[in-house]
Amino acid sequence: MKVFKFGGASIKDASGVSNALKIVKLFQDSPLTVVISAMGKTTNALEKITANFYSQKDDFKDDIRTLKAYHFNILNKLFDDQDHPVFKKIHEYFNLFEESLLLPRVDLSYSKVYDRLVPFGELLSTTIVHAFLENNGIAVKWLDARELVKTDDNYRASRVLWDQTEKAVKKNIDRESGIYLTQGFIGADASGHFTTLGREGSDYTAAILAYCLDAESVTTWKDVPGILNGDPKEFIHSKLLHQISFTEAIELAYFGASVIHPKTIQPLQRKEIPLYVRSFLSPNEPGTVIKKGMPLNPMMPCFIKKPNQALLKVSTKDLAFIVEDHLSRIYQVFHDMGARVNMMQNSAVSTSFCINHDPVIIPELIRELEKDFNLTYTSNVVLYSVRHYNTKARDELSRGKDIFMEQITRDTYQLVANE
Repeated sequence: MKVFKFGGASIKDASGVSNALKIVKLFQDSPLTVVISAMGKTTNALEKITANFYSQKDDFKDDIRTLKAYHFNILNKLFDDQDHPVFKKIHEYFNLFEESLLLPRVDLSYSKVYDRLVPFGELLSTTIVHAFLENNGIAVKWLDARELVKTDDNYRASRVLWDQTEKAVKKNIDRESGIYLTQGFIGADASGHFTTLGREGSDYTAAILAYCLDAESVTTWKDVPGILNGDPKEFIHSKLLHQISFTEAIELAYFGASVIHPKTIQPLQRKEIPLYVRSFLSPNEPGTVIKKGMPLNPMMPCFIKKPNQALLKVSTKDLAFIVEDHLSRIYQVFHDMGARVNMMQNSAVSTSFCINHDPVIIPELIRELEKDFNLTYTSNVVLYSVRHYNTKARDELSRGKDIFMEQITRDTYQLVANE
């Protein structure tokens, strides 16, 4: 059994879906489980709708119409027959989504509302891709990820219940035969409610299924030739990394390398299942493999840019030293609010945190921390990191930037600067 994952960029339009068909055809004689993300920027659009809905704004109806038109435009290009059942199914999903916006929000956290609405993107994409594959002679079984991935109710960052998930996966997927297609990113709690595994969680879904199936390998198909030592849109002269160790991949993911989800590597490492990152435009090229071995091949600095960050400086109101009980209180608030800390630095009477800028969570976070601390808040900053830096790499990264915070360890150089 192989596990494939197609991200949003690889199926963002009719051409991408057609290309996914070509790749699946290359491997249709082997057992295969295919994990699909939401199409294109659908998750971003659904997050915007969810935030406006939760904030009681009414300006999301045009966004729904735009999202609907986007999906039906893809359908119209993929299917000549306008009476194909998939058209009705997609209409039904959008009707169900709009009905969900009429349900009461009393006592619902933003995270629970998010998990109730955003997963519709994966239901739409897998329904379209499944219908197109079958329409072109590929026998595929569509599976609901809620029947496979069992989680707790820590919404927006749910933890997998591994024993229950493994039983469910083995019940629904025969690792010796057949092609299966399911959604990435989503699961279900004990009550059957939608849960999500964290942003970009489809890679993690592929790893979960591979672990449960003792898969031969996982391949994630992307719009890049493999894993580069920097995003070519941000860092010129980026080069392909042929091999990365499991440990190094976890480090890169932690610092924000968008090509891999931070949780993806751990289940694969436990069973030494290799992860291939390959180009869906050049499916015969080897790409990058992540497996046990040397950290990088070739060894070189790796550059990571993490935008949409905020810098939060926290100090005591009486100028007392920042000590363990203060940090415990601060981190408890971060945990309760679902805020992700990407870098922190201490001084005697203050601590600075670089965190993901979330327009819904941040105001609540600030209100809570201001009960006990003085705060200074700076938005629209960027976190840059260089793994395996050298003097040249460090100088290139820092040149010309207005630096707010800087940190150097044995293997990693980081700075926070203006956008």
